[in-house]
Amino acid sequence: MEKGGGGIWTWITYRGGAGQLAWVLHRVTGLGVFLFLLIHVLDTALIGWGPEVYNKVVKLYHLPLFRIGEVVLAGMVLYHALNGIRVTIVDLWEEATLFHRQLFYAVAIIFVMVFFPTAYLMLRPLL
Repeated sequence: MEKGGGGIWTWITYRGGAGQLAWVLHRVTGLGVFLFLLIHVLDTALIGWGPEVYNKVVKLYHLPLFRIGEVVLAGMVLYHALNGIRVTIVDLWEEATLFHRQLFYAVAIIFVMVFFPTAYLMLRPLL
């Protein structure tokens, strides 16, 4: 498949920079948080089948894989929230579009500064 000249290649190639990356990450993290909330509602609804069923499912959450999943979820929530603030700033302050790339980098720096210490504290019992 040859690049250029239009066609499907223009639709499947990555053309953006920080803006497109922020857009993709915002959608992926939003979907991840939504899926978690859906699963959380469903597992909470298991109480309707009795405490034994509910307790068996909740016991799974103490496995190391679920602890790692909690860290991933925390990262998704953190990024989604920080990027949501960036989007709000760009939407409400027209001049912010001139430095949206710097705002994305600020989100990335704050994310790293908050997420990695938090992830360490959350995973410390596994280490």
